[in-house]
Amino acid sequence: MLTHGDDAEQTPADDPVTASTGGRNVVDQNGVDQNVFDQNVVDQNVGPIPSDAGHEPRSVAALLKKIDAVRQQLQQVIRGKADVIDSVLTCILAEGSVLLEDVPGVGKTTLAKSIAALIDLDFQRIQCTPDLLPSDILGSAIFQPATGEFHFRRGPIFCNLLIADEINRASPRTQSALLEAMAESQVTIDSSQYRLERPFVVIATQNPSGFEGTYPLPESQLDRFLFRLSMDYPDADSEVELLLDQASSDPSGELRSVMQRDELFELQRFVREVTADRKVVRYLVDLVSSTRRDSRFRVGCSPRGSKMLLRAAQARAVLNQRDFVLPDDIQEVAVAVLAHRVSMRSVSGSWNDAATIIDELVRQTEVLV
Repeated sequence: MLTHGDDAEQTPADDPVTASTGGRNVVDQNGVDQNVFDQNVVDQNVGPIPSDAGHEPRSVAALLKKIDAVRQQLQQVIRGKADVIDSVLTCILAEGSVLLEDVPGVGKTTLAKSIAALIDLDFQRIQCTPDLLPSDILGSAIFQPATGEFHFRRGPIFCNLLIADEINRASPRTQSALLEAMAESQVTIDSSQYRLERPFVVIATQNPSGFEGTYPLPESQLDRFLFRLSMDYPDADSEVELLLDQASSDPSGELRSVMQRDELFELQRFVREVTADRKVVRYLVDLVSSTRRDSRFRVGCSPRGSKMLLRAAQARAVLNQRDFVLPDDIQEVAVAVLAHRVSMRSVSGSWNDAATIIDELVRQTEVLV
């Protein structure tokens, strides 16, 4: 079993997205043991997170209970996919975007819509088609004859959660319209920059390459997704439960909000404060470096991938009720973060092949203790 060095120095993890969270450090720095969010001591060990003006500060324990409630509700709607649900919630806590790839009809869009309902996010859904234009996503300037001026009409991207359904059916030009939004949380239209609301998350679904009418996403856009996941078919027992659940009604239509968007934003801020020991970070770097040395890869993972892996590990630690990163957290998210950030040397190599190699490298990389 992997353990964390009790006497090792812990330092705040570097922030790969922005230099400051705008809030104070919610982790007690006075020597109080805060390694585990135990329900009996959490209120003593972890201070409250300051919320927006006019609202009472909320404790980390209360926020963790709410995100766990979201997880439990999702498992009642998406049967037999607890690992996928945990990965998507990890991605959201890490302020990243997720790409769900699999055959139609396995619950990709249902999962995304259920998350929006449970966290009370302002969400928009785009059905991508070959004739979809960038302005259909970002918005455009509309001429007003009465005033003789152009008025900017915002597109569906101005929301908290954007669901881009079958993104690889859109043209490459339209796909690229999401690049700046996912990387910078802003869009540029007619030389003017517009900030997007926070939190902002893109959950995109795509059909496997080779399906009729698909345009494969280029490496530059794949790199903007924190996670790339596969839903896969449910097992037989889970599918039976799914059919019985939906025999008379759709459970996803009955979902009610159990968490507010400002609470999610506060929890995302806390993720940035999760600490990582130097030895754990060195393990992460060794793992990423192994992709650059492996002869089966033409291009290994970049330093941006290292930063994204660390952020995902911080979020997974919070989801696992901890305020520090363990090698276990890195191992749990490594395949989802790294497999789409490497290029196979073999022309016939696929994302699944890359994922298999990454999983092999995770097992081979030595954990420093």
